Amino acid sequence: MIRNALTIDVEDYFQVQAYAGAIDRADWDTIPRRVEANTDMILKALERHHAHATFFTLGWVAERHPALIRRIVDAGHELASHGYGHQLVTDLTEAQFRDDLLHAKSILEAIAGTPVIGYRAPTFSIGSHNAWAWDILSETGHRYSSSVFPVRHDLYGAPSAPRDPYHPAGRGLIEIPMTTVQLFGRNLPCSGGGYFRLFPYALYRAGVRHLHRREQKRAIFYSHPWEFDPGQPTVPAAKWTSRFRHRVNLARMPARLDNLLADFDWDRMDRVFADVIGSPPA
Repeated sequence: MIRNALTIDVEDYFQVQAYAGAIDRADWDTIPRRVEANTDMILKALERHHAHATFFTLGWVAERHPALIRRIVDAGHELASHGYGHQLVTDLTEAQFRDDLLHAKSILEAIAGTPVIGYRAPTFSIGSHNAWAWDILSETGHRYSSSVFPVRHDLYGAPSAPRDPYHPAGRGLIEIPMTTVQLFGRNLPCSGGGYFRLFPYALYRAGVRHLHRREQKRAIFYSHPWEFDPGQPTVPAAKWTSRFRHRVNLARMPARLDNLLADFDWDRMDRVFADVIGSPPA
């Protein structure tokens, strides 16, 4: 059986890009946080199915929930970086990006006592337009990135990017792009996220099976703790399209996660892709 990589981007509901224009970053600390309880629910599901995952975690969250970070690591999961404050890499200068990476990495490693070698950019905001980001990731001790989505999308996407792990422009760092399947020469998303909530679960399952049988490739799945929380507050100030994208089918996610964990074999990024990343840190 092909092992796949299950990943969770650990952020709270009010930090998502869809709400960036409706919730002021300066107000984050005044909003009741829900990320710890939601992440614990995911940890329990993984424990039931004897599965492991990679948790790409915001330094901002880790700083405020250190016990959660220790529970993630103690349960045998990989701790990786999602940056500090969920700022798009496209909105940062090179110096600001380096500071963001180092700040997040230092917080995560101090709490967990384990090296952080992986990174995922908020909203997949790394690509050929800011290729300098890969150099800075390598310079700051990251060995891999999973920040490119080879699809067309209004918020992100690099449809011409490779579909398999690659070294961007010969750099030492490895980029592991999000999973797609090809249909009529076009890349279609098969990685989780909003598409996983919007469309029937059977469609995603068929996509992964196709990837396994036809291409013999590993899949990457990603989700967020807030996607398992239908009781989270609404954000009336956000555009209706953003509210729809954010909230569609949240109540179905716990059952879908159980199906996902039962149907396929899942593990951490650093183990599933050890052949291209190198051996996981001790």
